[in-house]
Amino acid sequence: MAVFLSHSEAETAAWARSYAKTLSPNDVVLLEGEMGAGKTVIAKGIAAGLGVKCEVTSPTYAYVNDYGGVYHFDCYRVPSWEFAERMGFAEYFEQGGVCLVEWGENIKELLPARAKKVTIEKRGETLREITF
Repeated sequence: MAVFLSHSEAETAAWARSYAKTLSPNDVVLLEGEMGAGKTVIAKGIAAGLGVKCEVTSPTYAYVNDYGGVYHFDCYRVPSWEFAERMGFAEYFEQGGVCLVEWGENIKELLPARAKKVTIEKRGETLREITF
């Protein structure tokens, strides 16, 4: 486990672009942290690091956005892992892309054992501790 201290949103995004270089096809990355910690900032940075050129937005109401093989999940409003299973979430985990999952604890029974975890914690107004 490693730790990165970010002093700004720009530093967090830059770290995420760099972290993207460590990812491989079929990787599932759980983005953990409280509301407003910066999970979506990390998702945007990882997507950019993987070559996504369009704007990455949180898929809060769509549950998942597909950016050409980078799949960004927001499971905040997902009521259960069974619901996620019926919605076909598990199929994305084997499609050869990279899955970025916010609020993965809501579907933990559906997540593959190989999932990687990135935790972001607020340590001040702009200071974030990223554990990976």
